[in-house]
Amino acid sequence: MFPLPKTATAPFCPSEVAGSIVVPADLPWWKKALRFAGPGLLVSVGYMDPGNWATDIEAGSRFGYRLLFVVLLSSLAAMMLQCLAARLGIATQKDLARLSSERYPKAVGRLQWVFAEISIISCDLAEVLGSALAFKLLFGVSLPVGVALTALDTFIVLGLQGRGFRRVEAIILGLVGTIGICFVVQLFLVGPDWAQVAAGFVPSLHAVSTQEPLYLAIGILGATIMPHNLYLHSSVVQTRAVTGIQGKRDAIRLTRVDTIGSLSLALLINAAILIVSAAAFHGTGRTDVADIGDAYELLAPIAGTTVAAVAFAIGLFASGQSSTFTGTIAGQVIMDGFLHWKLPCWQRRLITRGLAIVPAFIGVVTMGDRAIGELLIASQVVLSIQLPFAMYPLIRFTDDRALMGDFANTRLVSVAAWLLFVVISCANVWLVAQVFGLA
Repeated sequence: MFPLPKTATAPFCPSEVAGSIVVPADLPWWKKALRFAGPGLLVSVGYMDPGNWATDIEAGSRFGYRLLFVVLLSSLAAMMLQCLAARLGIATQKDLARLSSERYPKAVGRLQWVFAEISIISCDLAEVLGSALAFKLLFGVSLPVGVALTALDTFIVLGLQGRGFRRVEAIILGLVGTIGICFVVQLFLVGPDWAQVAAGFVPSLHAVSTQEPLYLAIGILGATIMPHNLYLHSSVVQTRAVTGIQGKRDAIRLTRVDTIGSLSLALLINAAILIVSAAAFHGTGRTDVADIGDAYELLAPIAGTTVAAVAFAIGLFASGQSSTFTGTIAGQVIMDGFLHWKLPCWQRRLITRGLAIVPAFIGVVTMGDRAIGELLIASQVVLSIQLPFAMYPLIRFTDDRALMGDFANTRLVSVAAWLLFVVISCANVWLVAQVFGLA
C-alpha cells in the first residue's frame, strides 16, 4: 500500500530544503547564474495562470490593444516587488511571513495570514476553473466533472514527495515552455497588426478613464502581481546555500537576473494572450468575447485552422497545472511562517484545492459556462485588493537598515515602492467605491 507522508517533506516545504542547492564560490559566473535560476521561474507561473487568460482575453476583445500598457506596467511593478521579496529572503535568511509573525502583534499576524490564505484560494480557484475548462475542451467532459478531476493533482504532489527542489523547477520550466510555444503558434496564425501593438504599449490615462476598462485594468494588475508570490519568493530563494556578506551580495545580483528574466517571459506570454484576443476578436468585430470557452470556439474559424484552438487548450491546461506547485509551496510558507504549522504536502494541497473546488463547483452548476469568465475575473480583482496587505510589510522591512544592513532599499527604490503602494491602494479603493455605488 502506498504510504502517505505524515510530516512536511521536500520539495513542497521550503524550510526542509533550505540551503540544499550548493553554489561553489569558484564556479564561473554563468554556471553560478544557472544554479540560481529557478525561483524566479517558479514565481512566474502565477503571472500566466488562467486568471491572467480571462482578464487578458476580455481586455483584448473589448478594447483591442489599448490595455497592453497595463500588462507592461504591471509586469515592471511585479519585477520590482519580487526583487524586493528575494532580497529580503537572502539578506535576512527569513521569509516575509516569518518576519511579519515576529515583528507584528499576534493579532496583526493572524490577520495577514487570513489575507494571504484568501489570495492563495482565489488563485487556486482560477486554476480549478481553467483546468476544468481545459478538460472540457480537450476531452469533452462536462464542467462539473472537470472541476472534480482537478482534485487529482494531489497525486502529482504525492509523487514528488522527498524529491529535490530542482525537480520541481525543471517541471515548471517544461510547463512554461509549453505555454510559450502554444502562443507563438497562435500569434503566427492570427497575424496581429504590429503597429497597433506597439501603440498599445504607450501608457494612456484616457484608456482607463471609465469604470469598465479600469475594472479590467485592476483585474490585470491582480492577475499579474500575486500577493502570496511575495511570501513564496522570499522563502524559495533560501534553497540556495549562501554565506557571508559577499555571498549574499552575489546571490542578490544573480537572483535579480533570474527574477527579471523569468518575469520578462511572463510579460511576453501575457501580452501574447491579449494580442491574440485583440487580433482575433476585436479586429473582426467580436468585442463581446469575455469567456475563455468562447475564445476557444471562435479561434478556429477566425484563424482558419483548428491548430490555433488546440494550441489554446493545451496552453490553458499547462497554465492550470503549473500553479499547482506554487500554490502548495506558498501555502506551506505562510502556514509555517505565521502559525508555525507544518502539514504533510498532500494535506495542504487537499485543503487549498478543497476550498477552491466548492465555489467553483457551485458556480458551474448554477451559472453554467458563463461562470468561468465571471469567476475568473472576480478572483483576480480579489487578488488585487489583497495586494497592499502584503506590499506594506515587504516595503517596510526592506527599508529597515537595522534588519537589512547594507542591503536596505536605496532612497530611489524606496520612493518608487511606496508610490506603487499608494497607486495600487487608491485604485482598489476607487474600484470598490464604484462597484458598491459609493462614488
